[in-house]
Amino acid sequence: MANSLFLFSLFLFMAVSLAAGTQFRVGGTGTWAIPDSNAMSYNQWAEKNRFQVGDSISFMYLPDKDSVLLVDADAYNSCNTSSHIDEFNDGNTVFTFARSGAFHFISGIKDNCDKNEKLVVVVMVDRSNSSSLAPAAPPTSSSSSPPPPPSEGATGEPTPTPNAASSKVVGVISTFGAILGALSYVF
Repeated sequence: MANSLFLFSLFLFMAVSLAAGTQFRVGGTGTWAIPDSNAMSYNQWAEKNRFQVGDSISFMYLPDKDSVLLVDADAYNSCNTSSHIDEFNDGNTVFTFARSGAFHFISGIKDNCDKNEKLVVVVMVDRSNSSSLAPAAPPTSSSSSPPPPPSEGATGEPTPTPNAASSKVVGVISTFGAILGALSYVF
């Protein structure tokens, strides 16, 4: 009986850990600041990663010196800090992507934004939905403001690419089957 309880607990832990999204650190380090002239820009970093619904991104900064603003594409392009969807100023912001599409982040200090402290994250379309016509969920945040509009120049959904979601499902099913097999052997 103790073996079966252990195996069940192991399965539950694995299922929960497989279902959780990935937490990315902005720029790879998590530090939200004006990029060094020799460093990769935040957008170059973002282009090298695959963001999915359920993933999150963390921003670390001095709360009395900076902030993070979620903005639309126009405010992003003009570094308009007065027109934001949401504002974060706690010094350790974690933002979870609740829908696919483009998310625009800028520094709450216009001069910092003008010096390239800004980021666009494109979250991949969730291909597990049976209907692509379902409305997108708003971004997860503490504000009740509407989600940002799609970025200009978008030509539709990205081409299908393999992602970790299908391997997570296979992993969960395989783990479940292995545990059931082990339990049937114990009893």
